[in-house]
Amino acid sequence: MQCIRRQPKRSASQENMLLEQSRRVAALNGIRLGLKDDKDLKFLLKGSQLLKVKSSSWRKERFYKLQEDCKTIWQESKKVLRSPESQIFSIEDIRDVRSGHKTEGMEKYAKDVPEYRCFSIIFKDQRKNLDLIASSEDDANHWISGLGKIIAHSNSMNQKQKLQHWIHTCLRKADKNKDNKMSLKELKDFLKEVNIEVDDYHAKKIFQHCDKSKTEALEDDEIEEFYKILTERKEIDNIFQMYSDSEGFMSCQNLVRFLYEMQQEEDAVVAAPALIKRYEPNERAKRGNAMTKDGFLMYLLSEEGNIFNSSHRKVYQDMTQPLSHYLVSSSHNTYLMEDQITGPSSTEAYIRALTKGCRCVELDCWDGPNSEPVIYHGYTLTSKILFSDVIKAIKNYAFKTSPYPVIISLENHCSVDQQRVMAQHMTTILQDMLLVAPVDGNKSQFPSPEQLKGKILVKGKKLSRQEDPTNGNNNLEAEDVSDEDEAAEIEDESVKTEVQQKGKSDTLKLAKELSDTVVYCKSVHFEGFDDPSHPRAFYEMSSFSESKALKLAQESGTSFIHHNVRHLSRIYPAGWRTDSSNYNPVDLWNVGCQIVALNFQTAGTEMDVYQGRFQDNGFSGYVLKPEFLRDEQTKFNPKSITEGTWGTKKKLLLKIISGQQLPKVNKSKNSIVDPKVTIEIHGVQQDNNKKQTKVIENNGFNPKWDEEFTFDIEIPALALVRFVVEDFDMSTKNDFIGQYTLPFTSLKQGYRHIHLLTKNGDPYSSSTLFVYINIQDCD
Repeated sequence: MQCIRRQPKRSASQENMLLEQSRRVAALNGIRLGLKDDKDLKFLLKGSQLLKVKSSSWRKERFYKLQEDCKTIWQESKKVLRSPESQIFSIEDIRDVRSGHKTEGMEKYAKDVPEYRCFSIIFKDQRKNLDLIASSEDDANHWISGLGKIIAHSNSMNQKQKLQHWIHTCLRKADKNKDNKMSLKELKDFLKEVNIEVDDYHAKKIFQHCDKSKTEALEDDEIEEFYKILTERKEIDNIFQMYSDSEGFMSCQNLVRFLYEMQQEEDAVVAAPALIKRYEPNERAKRGNAMTKDGFLMYLLSEEGNIFNSSHRKVYQDMTQPLSHYLVSSSHNTYLMEDQITGPSSTEAYIRALTKGCRCVELDCWDGPNSEPVIYHGYTLTSKILFSDVIKAIKNYAFKTSPYPVIISLENHCSVDQQRVMAQHMTTILQDMLLVAPVDGNKSQFPSPEQLKGKILVKGKKLSRQEDPTNGNNNLEAEDVSDEDEAAEIEDESVKTEVQQKGKSDTLKLAKELSDTVVYCKSVHFEGFDDPSHPRAFYEMSSFSESKALKLAQESGTSFIHHNVRHLSRIYPAGWRTDSSNYNPVDLWNVGCQIVALNFQTAGTEMDVYQGRFQDNGFSGYVLKPEFLRDEQTKFNPKSITEGTWGTKKKLLLKIISGQQLPKVNKSKNSIVDPKVTIEIHGVQQDNNKKQTKVIENNGFNPKWDEEFTFDIEIPALALVRFVVEDFDMSTKNDFIGQYTLPFTSLKQGYRHIHLLTKNGDPYSSSTLFVYINIQDCD
């Protein structure tokens, strides 16, 4: 195949041949997905006209089509100078496909269209939802069902299938004239596409080795040979050889030995036959109860070969302890999609937080028009959303990710009349979900997450004459209570001016109806830690700014821990964080603070650590605190660690071996990443540490490091381990490639793969690190 600058115009027969070839590729990819001859898939590959909805005045017809790779959607655009890349989005980027009027956009702008013709595509990152109207119910169903199937089948593919699918897609992309052959130039383009820089000599050597037919072009079996060379994992071959026989089989007995010696698996005898059955593709090996190299690789890439303990993917902790004994995944100003001053408010932000496992959401409530309360960041230019719409979103999504209780944290600035409307909305919309009375008459301590399953609790102010919220109601109509106004703390000149003009009062009149919705989470100002002779009621809880909480943690760590054994504490970001940046949650968890609220919309180290902590215990949003943070007599102080029953000190021995299919961060064709790995420990002060590998130049496809590191871990129960991969840049800040964070106590030992996450916390399809982990007790 010759490389020429201008392709001659194709004849009709050539066009037909290419079209037929394209259909064959699409059919092959459909088979790979397990969707052979699927009607919905065929419809999507053909494509259809859809109405794209942006506003009440913007509703335009556009053509949408699934491309032959069965991984990307092409969308027609009328914009001038729009790049081809911007007209494509990947199915991997889709979080959800919702039928009907299930987004704010559809709710506002498509009410005139029957629900059965409407659907919305929700993306994983901060991209706006894509609201679409089909011309018929059948067309809408094809899109909803087809996309759902592709997403489900793509997610169920094993790593090897994902890799094969990805590489074949890249090969197709590099084949510029679509003749199903690959010239040397196209091979070099392909290598750049998959993020590897190979010098001309090396590229030519690979090319000549595979070009058995000596035609100066690779085709069919020669391309497969090239694929095999490219995906060779010598580091895994070496491990396999240590436990396999001369014929290339690892017997079940030898697999048991590997699992026991290397992987530290206690149930190796039971696990080995199950792994062979599950991952071995060779029928002869499977019949002989043995494993081949391919099966061994598939095991190491599977959930069982993951660095995260797969038994921690389900709820395994005791969920019957009082609510105050758990860390609770919590969001700050949940309604905001961006910054704290001018950004949009959206019900979508609540849906995203709840589906990320969040169990405590915040509602800043203000009087709205037509006697309907609204939610926004007071004194700022953030947009407003209806209180009732947020309560509906919470009802619909509260328990999709976790069955354990959701806490609605109210910051109430409404008049008495609109407070009554708030109470009415919560009662009528949430119905039985809303907790309005104590569980099993428990009035001495919090009920457990288990007892509160499926329930929504309200945190807010309580009328003082209803001193015991667990004791029923009296006839008081309304009364002044102390006001809590976090928005007024914002360090922004326009906000300060607004606060002064409104003449903010320190008190607020509270409606009895709203007061009655508060059962276990009564908001009070913090007046200092308990006087043992006059203990505070367990249901009274305080909110602290990060600076106040960190000061208490620094100066009175043990007292703070004692306080948090019986009481809930909520922490929120400092007023100067107008950009919605986050603070480090670990220091507050270390003193037992449960509701450490972060800005979920802001990606970064803090949210990585947060999601790492809460992927534990089945992603339930509740993690049981270590025993020494649940003991009212504890002497533990994270700032001054003494001898005690805090767990055995550990030594973490870690080897970063290699990386696989790291994504390009700079989409430029000639840009290849120079990856380096940083290992961070986040925990008590003594354990905080950071070490990094050397930089591997021009290889994001299969970089090899083979570097060893050692970390001493003083308090394993509080430590998290974060692996960060960056593209090194000598002159500017390194570009983030991917990361993975997990609790130290969830680490699996031995040879493990780390499946990297994007900056927004979503998994890459096939980007991994391969590592070796060994944990020893310190002497």
